[in-house]
Amino acid sequence: MTENRITRITGVGSALVDILINESDQFLTNLGKEKGGMTLVEDKDIELILARTNQTPVVVPGGAACNTIVGVGNLGGNARFIGRRGNDGYGQAFEKQIVKCNVEPIVSISDSPTGKVLSVITPDAQRSMFTFLGASTELDPKLIFPDMFKDTAISMIEGYLLFNRDLMMAAIKAAKASGSLIALDLASFEVVNAARDILEDIIKNYVDILIANEDEAKAYTGYEDEQKSIKALSQHVAYAVLKLGKRGSYVSHNNTITRIFALSGNAPIDTTGAGDLWAAGFLFGIAHGFSIEKSGQIASACGYEVCQVMGAQLPCDAWERIKKLI
Repeated sequence: MTENRITRITGVGSALVDILINESDQFLTNLGKEKGGMTLVEDKDIELILARTNQTPVVVPGGAACNTIVGVGNLGGNARFIGRRGNDGYGQAFEKQIVKCNVEPIVSISDSPTGKVLSVITPDAQRSMFTFLGASTELDPKLIFPDMFKDTAISMIEGYLLFNRDLMMAAIKAAKASGSLIALDLASFEVVNAARDILEDIIKNYVDILIANEDEAKAYTGYEDEQKSIKALSQHVAYAVLKLGKRGSYVSHNNTITRIFALSGNAPIDTTGAGDLWAAGFLFGIAHGFSIEKSGQIASACGYEVCQVMGAQLPCDAWERIKKLI
């Protein structure tokens, strides 16, 4: 690791608040909600659901890129997040909490309510999500400038921005103009399918680090075979990652494919945020000049630890265990 190395990781994505409650199967049934999955709702619907529970909700920052950047901050990295929140209590809590996690916020404020995801967690550890995107969708492409990415080693672009093509193009062009590497997580196979007409050009012309799980990789490459898939993912990028869940991952770099093994231990309690935190560990390692093997080891530890808790935020003791690997 060289002195004076630029190590900042800047994320662009949805500024969402995760609201977590533990409830019974009957609670979901009474809401008319099938267990699992995600339902888009209005802000008032979330408030009505919260009014029906006597459980005290846990409120933490959320959103895919934000989870990754908060992870980088908690690892001791130089972290920055670009997004948009509402001028309300939830938005103030979001910004306060990411600052507490060592993240520099570049967060604009909207008159719309802060975006939020209410997760009802049933006794079998399944999560049923009610999502209100709110102010998070209003990040203005015209207000994304290269200066926001100043002194950034890696810019983490949330794949869900592909649903807002003007914003995606503004973010990757500004990040590229700043001189940073660009990391893109494909987010979901629905995102890949919806953006198929522009995705290959974006990856070919802008992306340096491409991250995908099995479903996303299959949707993008057409291959189920892991070796064919990782080779196809790596065609236009410096680093390609194929995440395989409990079977670990593959990383392709400089025409070499490295197998990264997952940490073994306790059965997962909740897999929410596992991919986001894996990316935090991996990008932290790459930004600091670590080997693929060591970056992957940190990533696997982050992914394992987040599966041992509810939600995507790790307790201090988990971060201390991970930091010992660094």
